Amino acid sequence: MENPETLYLNRQLAIGNRKCVQLAIGNDLMLRVGLTGSIGVGKSYVAGILAELGCYVLDADQTSREVVAPGSAGLSAVVAAFGKEILLSDGTLDRPKLGSLVFGNEEKRQQLNSILHPFIIAEQDKQLRKWEAEDPAGIGVVDAALMIESGGYKRFDKLVVVHCRPEVQLDRLMSRNGITREEARKRIDAQMPQETKKKYADFLIDTSEGFETTRKQTVAVHEELRRYSKNQT
Repeated sequence: MENPETLYLNRQLAIGNRKCVQLAIGNDLMLRVGLTGSIGVGKSYVAGILAELGCYVLDADQTSREVVAPGSAGLSAVVAAFGKEILLSDGTLDRPKLGSLVFGNEEKRQQLNSILHPFIIAEQDKQLRKWEAEDPAGIGVVDAALMIESGGYKRFDKLVVVHCRPEVQLDRLMSRNGITREEARKRIDAQMPQETKKKYADFLIDTSEGFETTRKQTVAVHEELRRYSKNQT
């Protein structure tokens, strides 16, 4: 993990480069916000509230499906790496088959991520630029589980990390997915620890106590983001 000084400098460099380009061509800047968190922490609920509050929200899971659509460069790259057996008869990606190949195999999982992340990030940036052109005073939010792991968080002005107590995360995952405690632990352990992710955050939202307190925290974070957005224009 990068130390705090390196984290700060890398993010400021990436943000500064984007601002220099935008100012050079005379465009205003939309505030770009990364939203991330581990499995089962309630990140999607927070994303929904931010959308209700007027943010433009992009779900990275949706983007990840789009970049491996039939005929796409992303799908071709995945097939080249993992073989045609990961395709269904209609030419679409057999997600369960691909998942069985990479789950529990760190080398293959990293290989898949290294293939897909550039395509996903490119599509995200394309959508952010579109929103920026339409509403430069708005707030664009990208909701992505692996934003820190991929390094994609460095492209954002602010990073929001959603988290909850470990026992709450475990219970939610078991209930949501209908899986055993052992299986839930395996899925949690396969990700970056929550405590590590929290060190990258500009804002933290703790969902441990349920919907009402989570909503209050999210509204408060949104108010801070609006304030920051106004100050940078």
